Amino acid sequence: MRHKLNALLLMVVLLLFATTVPAQRKSGSVKPSRADRKRPNIIVILADDMGFSDLGSYGGEIRTPNLDRLAQNGLRFTQFYNTARCCPSRASLLTGLYPHQAGIGHMIDDYAREIRARLNSPAYSTYLNDTSVTIAEALRQDGYHTLMSGKWHVGEQRPHHPVDRGFERSFALITGASNYFALPGRWQGKWAIDDQPYTPPADGSFYATDAFTDHAVRVVDEYARKDKPFFLYLTYTAPHWPLHALASDIAKYRGKYLKGWDAVSQARYRRQIELGIICRSWQPAPRDERVPAWEEASTLTAWTQPLNALPRNAERFGYKPGTYDPTDKQMWDLKMAIYAAQIDRMDQGIGRVLAKLKETGAEENTLILFLSDNGAADERIYEGQADAPIGAPASFQSYDVPWANVSSTPFRLYKHFSHEGGIATPLIAYYPALIKRARLVHQPGHLIDIMATCLDAAGAEYPRTYKGKKITPLEGVSLLPLMKGQRYVGRKEIYFEHEGNRAVRQGRWKSVSRFPGGWQLYDMETDRTELTDIASRYPEKVKELAGLYEAWERRVGVVPWERAVAK
Repeated sequence: MRHKLNALLLMVVLLLFATTVPAQRKSGSVKPSRADRKRPNIIVILADDMGFSDLGSYGGEIRTPNLDRLAQNGLRFTQFYNTARCCPSRASLLTGLYPHQAGIGHMIDDYAREIRARLNSPAYSTYLNDTSVTIAEALRQDGYHTLMSGKWHVGEQRPHHPVDRGFERSFALITGASNYFALPGRWQGKWAIDDQPYTPPADGSFYATDAFTDHAVRVVDEYARKDKPFFLYLTYTAPHWPLHALASDIAKYRGKYLKGWDAVSQARYRRQIELGIICRSWQPAPRDERVPAWEEASTLTAWTQPLNALPRNAERFGYKPGTYDPTDKQMWDLKMAIYAAQIDRMDQGIGRVLAKLKETGAEENTLILFLSDNGAADERIYEGQADAPIGAPASFQSYDVPWANVSSTPFRLYKHFSHEGGIATPLIAYYPALIKRARLVHQPGHLIDIMATCLDAAGAEYPRTYKGKKITPLEGVSLLPLMKGQRYVGRKEIYFEHEGNRAVRQGRWKSVSRFPGGWQLYDMETDRTELTDIASRYPEKVKELAGLYEAWERRVGVVPWERAVAK
């Protein structure tokens, strides 16, 4: 009888142990053991200013074989969204919150100082606030190694660097845009390795995209062999301006864009339909009204006037009328060739990271997510040394409105705006241990879902408090059920605001406004390219969505943009 009683007690103890240990591990109170090798490594890769149609797997002609392989063996999301701008998108991705909740409702750069002063709100700060927690902080306390390589742009001063927000190791461009070749001067950028300032060599050996890849490969090689899983945040600056690329990569694309922006956009649109990325019934947005037909570019010199004759800062940096010829088709071909080369080199780097994962035996159990921080950039940048050839280290230019219009195919508008061209991003999810069949995912999602997905994959919990501070509740929803082929609930609404450009997406409906205009309404099932405003046909729906937006605006701390632009 005593032996039976002892056996029964032993079973009870074992049962209690089995049920309490996972809960303890999720809360971070138990350090991971070798069993944690079953928990996936997680890599989030972020491109910068890349348009919806640039990747091969999303309709583009640019060579991206490594990303295409991930897409062909994973999930491609066709209705995933960012926040339309660099800093806010990074804040949302890292924290799982809307950017205003994390303290970065606008840009953190010095040029936005006056705007922040006018808004006068903690929702418009220069760093992630302490009522938010980053993916790195949440995963690190749950036993993950946390690594970063790339652009930070959510806090330029200590204690707001990557090492202060949960990353054990980091090689970071702390600021935003930078000269890819590390040429000294205004656009060199601020860099750091771990907790130490870093100055890249200016001897011609440095190229930012390769430097980010090199560091990523090194840390994967080191940490993939350890007992604990790792989280890697790999954030390229490509293809953000300036147009800087290696000659060998540019050469692959020279002459390919002499067919013109209309032909390239039309070819992308056709491929998107063939791939199932968009519906055949969605008509492409018309060419930007500022841009002429390609056939007219060599004869219609007056077309420079809608583009303000000379680009921003052109005279200040030595450009004079006559030295900038917008009718030169060879120049336009070169610009797009360099832009394509920037994406090509990023893809090559991702291929090197994948090769290292395979070499270390870690690929099968690694979740990889790839996306872009905003839509294509129509920003008109003509700076740098006036006589420097486009693409040379001393040049500093963008690919300009005509090619940004192509990158946005089939959508309207660009970075900054809440129309689809500004907020739609590719999202590729690759996870061989879980995703067994490649497919397209048409359910809407948002950057705020990345945190929830990473924590769900890791079996970790979102903290209610961190370092003694109460943390804002998580806004995102895990995408892991979609990867498992399970039922996905998602959310009813997704909200957007940047510089007064507003939107709310509710199922098939999207209400959107371009500052300072009023609300438009589009049916995303029949007209995702936003060509037919149906607000006058459905005034009650417009009123409903406007009310939902206003409640969200108050809840997350959005300040009306009129205050920012007031004279």
